[in-house]
Amino acid sequence: MKPETQKLTFAEKTGYAFGDAASNLFWMTFIYFQSKFYTDVFFYTPDAKLEDTLLKKLAVLLLLTRVFDMAFDLFMGVMGDRTRTRWGKFRPYLLWFAVPFGIISFLTFTTPGFSPNGKLIYAYITLSLMMMVYSAINIPYSALMGVISPDSQERTSVASYRFAFAFAAGLAVQKFTLDLVDYFGKVKPEMGGVLLAAAKAHGYQLTMAIYAIAATALFFLTFALTRERVQPAPQKTSLKLDLVDLATNVPWLILFFTGTLTVCSVAIRSGAILYYFQYYVGNEKLAASFMVAGTLLSLLGTIVIQHVTKFAGRKATYIGLAALGSVFLIVSYWVKPEQVMLMFIFQVSYSAVTGPTSAVLWAMFADSADYSEWRTGRRATGLVFSAAGMSNKLGWAIGGPVTVWLLASFGYQASVAQTPHALHGILLLFTVIPAAGFLLTGLGMILYPLNEARMKKLQGELQARQAVI
Repeated sequence: MKPETQKLTFAEKTGYAFGDAASNLFWMTFIYFQSKFYTDVFFYTPDAKLEDTLLKKLAVLLLLTRVFDMAFDLFMGVMGDRTRTRWGKFRPYLLWFAVPFGIISFLTFTTPGFSPNGKLIYAYITLSLMMMVYSAINIPYSALMGVISPDSQERTSVASYRFAFAFAAGLAVQKFTLDLVDYFGKVKPEMGGVLLAAAKAHGYQLTMAIYAIAATALFFLTFALTRERVQPAPQKTSLKLDLVDLATNVPWLILFFTGTLTVCSVAIRSGAILYYFQYYVGNEKLAASFMVAGTLLSLLGTIVIQHVTKFAGRKATYIGLAALGSVFLIVSYWVKPEQVMLMFIFQVSYSAVTGPTSAVLWAMFADSADYSEWRTGRRATGLVFSAAGMSNKLGWAIGGPVTVWLLASFGYQASVAQTPHALHGILLLFTVIPAAGFLLTGLGMILYPLNEARMKKLQGELQARQAVI
């Protein structure tokens, strides 16, 4: 089988990137706003004791729903590898699940008029369904990058487009979400307590309706504009063999560890931003500008990172980015509440060096799929990427609950002045704790064995095999 032309058009790269823009309209909403939505809106109660109990139950909710979702990721990867349609293996899922994705995401940010226990059950149902439908569309979408081209550098370029659009969607979420919530909820400065929570609940519901419509349309465009080119050689395989191959794929295991810690660190810091600005800085509205400034620099870093990796290599690039990001987070610990300009300087510096890490990691996951096929003679791209997606989910599953658990342990209470202990806890969540995570990712990447020279030789051998089939 002769491989198709490896070069991809701008339209196809852009079309593929639309899919991550769609996903990130909600992924970024979850990272930046979900904890605040649940603690201050969905589960809000003026009873401090009840609130503390609900916070702990919320942490368990976030953990259990996300751990369950990780198992579902593997199922979706296996399904993708075994799907056969006239549209390919992975593209059809974009068509089938775009509408369910939009509907369930809207319901997840809808606050019903139930009792606290009734709300908890509703949250379990909607969040579990949201995680399942997210996996059902996003695992095949991620795997699509592994078969869109056989060329490693071309996939790095696609990854850069993908994450540039992801950051653009994140930028929109950060810039407009709080303002849209206040606008649709008709929030007024004099509001407080139950009245404020009710207004914001309505605002979140309508804001998510807009995001849901946009995400559905973007998924349809990705389906229409992309193609699958890499066709694995005929192979005898089974789920058991695929799992054994994955468990013995050392490059993939290192990337899984690195990806988990990366997302965990990002989730903890991102989840702490609104609390940091509302209670430590004393101006929640600054949070939107702060997030936007960081995303703009992340976007810039992601656009240029493909040129950096050509000279430094992906492994060395990632290690350097993680180390610098840790430094900027640690020095942020000593920034005072009134030093707003310094906060922004460290934020854009941190974002410029850590933003591109996701694009580098996902391109390396595609390499680990090639390595698995070269080593075993079998290719399971869907499983590799679904299990890679599990690193995102595991990092998020740890980071989200850790943020809520620590808030509760520090004595956090919604919509009141925080104690010095609680304020220091928020500061740690914003700086030192995520810095430790990034340091560990850099150390872990030192062990990664696939450099550019080895990948070039490996991919040449794979193409030679395909040419004689």
